[in-house]
Amino acid sequence: MNCSATKNSPDNLERRDTIRKTWLTDRNHDAMMRHFFVVGTQDILPEQRNTLQSEKEKFDDLLLLPKLQDSYSILTKKVLYAFKGIYERYNFDFLLKCNDDSYILVHTILKELDRWQNKGTRRELYWGFFNGRALVKRNGPWKETDWILCDYYLPYALGGGYVLSYNLVKFIASNADILKLQNSEDISVGLWLAPLVNIERKHDVRFDTEYRSRGCSNQYIITHKQTIQSMRNMHEYYQTSGVLCSKEVRNRMSYQYNWTAPPSQCCNRQSGIP
Repeated sequence: MNCSATKNSPDNLERRDTIRKTWLTDRNHDAMMRHFFVVGTQDILPEQRNTLQSEKEKFDDLLLLPKLQDSYSILTKKVLYAFKGIYERYNFDFLLKCNDDSYILVHTILKELDRWQNKGTRRELYWGFFNGRALVKRNGPWKETDWILCDYYLPYALGGGYVLSYNLVKFIASNADILKLQNSEDISVGLWLAPLVNIERKHDVRFDTEYRSRGCSNQYIITHKQTIQSMRNMHEYYQTSGVLCSKEVRNRMSYQYNWTAPPSQCCNRQSGIP
């Protein structure tokens, strides 16, 4: 499995180091996984370039994109270029895309993927926390001025962390030149994969990957929207206790995705779900 952190920037060294020293240490699986921090390097300052090169030589875990100016406003293009670069350079069965403010239980992800492969399914895997009832944004920083497909976005896994099997990454990378880029990278991935029929879209409430965290649950395997300090605290507690949360907290309700209902009715939040 390859793990790629795309919501990153040239100056996020402290956050990258925090990840290296926290959840990336949870790995008795060096032969099974390789991780990358993806950074666009177009038009960066010489001192930034030198610092990144030193970091790359030291850790060998930076995927530098020389033709991309690293900006939050073009995150979709960054994700697309990252998928293309990883597909062209590395061998893998699955790709976990995450943000650099997500805390991940890597060993649990790997165990789940092993179980999925052992089922012998011939379907591709798109695994995350899905949304299907999101109305198209017409105002604000994420507005879509040329989305004409329907009044809702197509079902997509939230961008704090999701897993794609190799052939899905291959499809995206091989068609990179003709894919439509929406403002939101996770919405774009859902759009790109929408016409493919041989996919298991696996909605998992253990992925706390929405735009704000639902709280802290010991069932979570990805927890988004973590500060550097909260990531350190979570890791320290996990190492000593074997669970993520000193106290489980629910800030908002979750949902099981109803794939039998129209997307606009898919995702009704209710109590009792992590």
